[in-house]
Amino acid sequence: MISAIYLKHIGKHKLWKSTIWAWAFYLLSFAALSGAIAHGFIIADELRALLWHALYLALGLFVALFVVGSVYDIWGEFIAKRILLIMLAIGAGFFCLTLVWSDSFIVFIIYEAVALFFVLGVYVWLAYKRRIEGSAQMVAGVLITIVAAGIQASHSIMITFIWQFDHNGVFHLVQTVGVIILISGLRAGMLTRE
Repeated sequence: MISAIYLKHIGKHKLWKSTIWAWAFYLLSFAALSGAIAHGFIIADELRALLWHALYLALGLFVALFVVGSVYDIWGEFIAKRILLIMLAIGAGFFCLTLVWSDSFIVFIIYEAVALFFVLGVYVWLAYKRRIEGSAQMVAGVLITIVAAGIQASHSIMITFIWQFDHNGVFHLVQTVGVIILISGLRAGMLTRE
């Protein structure tokens, strides 16, 4: 949530871009809150199922906005605006798949992987061409996110550091680093006047 507010605040001269990225991180925050409640509290099965649905909808739309944000950086605002509704529809379509697919997590991993490898390609190209400040940090942040997703998909990873962390816990630790680096890259790009 703080990341979203921060990006919105620093991106005043790139309003559309900062709005897309802020909404992406609002959705990620909502998904994190939903997951924390579903994992961390003893609640009725019906409420837990509802929270998982809300989480998948938020994650589907987050990934869609992540792609739109990267398209803005490589092809500009006009193209990003043109694909916004298409990407939101794809995110909503992913959510609909989770309603009927018995293993929704695998569906999410596939959806996320396709999007992340596209975004990675965008920022590798932008870093290579040195077109946008912060592109190298975006590459690092996306790579860390891909590693984190792999950790979460692997049920065999477990570490002990003060507390014991299963694959989900390790995922969140690694992903936190990834988010910080992504915010650093977005900050550099938004504070640079083109």
